[in-house]
Amino acid sequence: MDAAEERRFREFVSARSPALMRLAYLLTGGDQHAAEDLLQTALARTVTRWRSVEAPEAYVRQAMYRQQVSWWRRRRETVVAEPPGRALPDGTHGVDLRIDMRRALARLTARQRAVLVLRYYEDLPEAEVAGILGCSVGTVRSTAHRSLARLRELAPELREPYTIFGEATA
Repeated sequence: MDAAEERRFREFVSARSPALMRLAYLLTGGDQHAAEDLLQTALARTVTRWRSVEAPEAYVRQAMYRQQVSWWRRRRETVVAEPPGRALPDGTHGVDLRIDMRRALARLTARQRAVLVLRYYEDLPEAEVAGILGCSVGTVRSTAHRSLARLRELAPELREPYTIFGEATA
């Protein structure tokens, strides 16, 4: 990027940041820090293609929408009818769940762990997991199915009221 393009980008950021920050704030549900991260990520993506961008604000807005959707997809929440029975008033429920999950995953084979982590934790599509692991999509599907069943068998403490990787275990 030459000096003139850099100046043009800086002027755009200076002029439009307040409006873009308001949008980011709304997209993140009012989380100031997440909004700052979202805007920064979108601007970082924009600067790499600055020369070819015809409508800078529209480009940044679209980058923000897509990035936020990507973050939403990675942050899956499980809605349950009743609060978990194992929740403690001191807020250690999440810690207990992570410890239980880590122990249960350690009991699986490396391939089973890899499939579950790539497929459900990293939220990668089956085809991409198959490419990473060098196997077929069918192998990923069957391994994921058997691995979840094995996880349920090895760690019944995760069955109720928890979910395993976003899937109900009951």
